[in-house]
Amino acid sequence: MAETVQAPVEERTKDRMEEMYVNMGPQHPSTHGVLRLLLKLDGEVVLECTPYIGYLHRCHEKIGENRTYTQVIPYTDRLDYLASMYNNWGYVLAVERLFGGDIKIPERAEYIRLILGELQRIASHLIWLGTFGLDLGNFTIFMYCFREREMILDLFESVSGQRLNYSFYRIGGVALDLPDSFVSDCKAFLEWFKPRLPEYDAITTDNIIWQKRTQGLGILPKDIALSCAASGPMLRASGIKWDLRREDPYGIYNRFEFDIPVGENGDVWDRFWVRRREMEESVKIVEQALEQLPPGEVMGKVPKKLAPPPGDLYSRVESPRGELGFYLVSDGSTKPYRYKVRSPAFVNLSTLPSIAPGHLVADMVAILGSIDIVLGEVDR
Repeated sequence: MAETVQAPVEERTKDRMEEMYVNMGPQHPSTHGVLRLLLKLDGEVVLECTPYIGYLHRCHEKIGENRTYTQVIPYTDRLDYLASMYNNWGYVLAVERLFGGDIKIPERAEYIRLILGELQRIASHLIWLGTFGLDLGNFTIFMYCFREREMILDLFESVSGQRLNYSFYRIGGVALDLPDSFVSDCKAFLEWFKPRLPEYDAITTDNIIWQKRTQGLGILPKDIALSCAASGPMLRASGIKWDLRREDPYGIYNRFEFDIPVGENGDVWDRFWVRRREMEESVKIVEQALEQLPPGEVMGKVPKKLAPPPGDLYSRVESPRGELGFYLVSDGSTKPYRYKVRSPAFVNLSTLPSIAPGHLVADMVAILGSIDIVLGEVDR
């Protein structure tokens, strides 16, 4: 229930309506979790927006410091639960780098990691686009996106046995080889998916109502994006061509041809359009990787007792939401001495107080939705 507070009489002027504070969330369908926004309103115009987080805080990092390096992997699934494969990848890559190059990843495992990671990017963008459409009253795109995402989950289930939290990546490779039918099934999905994107455009990109609900809203200028350390589609929509897959390559991304979509104005429309185009680029990467997929082992030689040499390291990957970083400090034992996660959703959410003021309260749903937050990762 909305909480209202009258502004002091001395703050009211003839040019302003009566100001009040309204809670949007934490129980609100469009906050995509338990996020509370305290909105200061002048009539229906937002004057200030203050996010309140922490409702899903569960001591992820402190738990990680009391588990072995391998035992942390399932916990990373629960950070960004819509991109679990990529969270697994980011974490195990950080641990491997902590060993200073002593752990060699087999070629086939590198390809499997990349294929699953880019399929996860498509699945994440699909669930974002579907729920974002639902926020704006477009139920059809919600049904279309979940239909295609279900096919990707079928592929993930055939590989790992799970449909949401996979715990599939391992320090040194991946848990299992791909099933015999995976390559043909994946190619069939890609051939099905590519013609669907023009269908999405017909009900979103080319829809005048969609355009009116997204264009010119929540503009994030380049300077604010940089000062807030925004990343991922949030940053690229503001016209900054920065993608860790190109700027700080990891895995085998430097072997593939793909474009980095960028926006022009940094508004809700550009954030939508960047993600829409990124799905096309992910399809290109997966198609190239499937054609080059080599035979061989999927796990490298890893010590039975995983105890990295003393030292610290920050490692980062380009998750569907932006720069996902892991900072690890080793004291030579089998457990991290310090463990810190750099959440892209948390950082991107910090831009909201800058881009929300001046808009109608009805537009807050679109502005917040365009950031693409996952509260499990924000709160940790």
